[in-house]
Amino acid sequence: MGYRHTLGGESYHFRDIKALLAIASSLRSGDQLAGLAAQSDAQRMAARYALADVPLRSFVETALVPYEEDEVTRLIVDTHDHTAFAPIAHMTVGEFRDWLLSHEADASSLARIAPGITPEMAAAVSKLMRNQDLMSVARKVRVVTRFRNTIGLSGCLSSRLQPNHPTDDLKGIAASTLDGLLYGMGDAVIGINPATDSVANGLALLDMLDHARQLYDIPTQTCVLTHVTNTLEIMNCGGAVDLVFQSVAGTQKANEGFGVNLAILREAHEAALALGRGTIGAERHVF
Repeated sequence: MGYRHTLGGESYHFRDIKALLAIASSLRSGDQLAGLAAQSDAQRMAARYALADVPLRSFVETALVPYEEDEVTRLIVDTHDHTAFAPIAHMTVGEFRDWLLSHEADASSLARIAPGITPEMAAAVSKLMRNQDLMSVARKVRVVTRFRNTIGLSGCLSSRLQPNHPTDDLKGIAASTLDGLLYGMGDAVIGINPATDSVANGLALLDMLDHARQLYDIPTQTCVLTHVTNTLEIMNCGGAVDLVFQSVAGTQKANEGFGVNLAILREAHEAALALGRGTIGAERHVF
């Protein structure tokens, strides 16, 4: 079957939705190395035209990664809200783009349909948008979260303070933290990318940050961006864990490359919630 589009007198064929999504993407070196990128700008544009005509229902009816083989796919399919999807179920990807950019798509309507949008739908429509379009839609979405402070309010910009140090020297990190705070940074999180990814190092960094936070009564949250299994061990050791960090991917196989699965992520989420360290909410334990 596949998908076709004629552009400039030349007919382009795309074997399936996966190929269509890949070729419609903006040029990226990683896609080129993987052999997934468009062979020309013309092919890329033809793919985008073809993608615009794909019904959104296709992403519900066709699992791009087999349901039986992938736990992430199972999670997406099993939690998809068909009632929320119903108002946009008749649309193509192109029509969905136009609707998102219309005045009709306001904050409340986007919140209603959000549970019905799969990651593949979001990825597809984003490939048809310019950066300005993406910003125009994103500004309609209001996500307000609370832990020790509130972020996401209209007209407010929150920032992460990142006091990294090449050797994780505690005095160096403390000095960088103070410098950043004097610039008004860090209300979203004070988050360190550690040079040494270990439980002992994570404990030391978190204890130092938490001591400073309490000493100066700073209304923010702290995090050491270590592997989630390290963070679990840190919590078991009584460490001062506010937020749990972990890089994740869109498939089970890719997540295995990160050394994680849904069970580990669920365990970390529940463990962080059980600590109850938030003072005005508990909505930012995982990021």
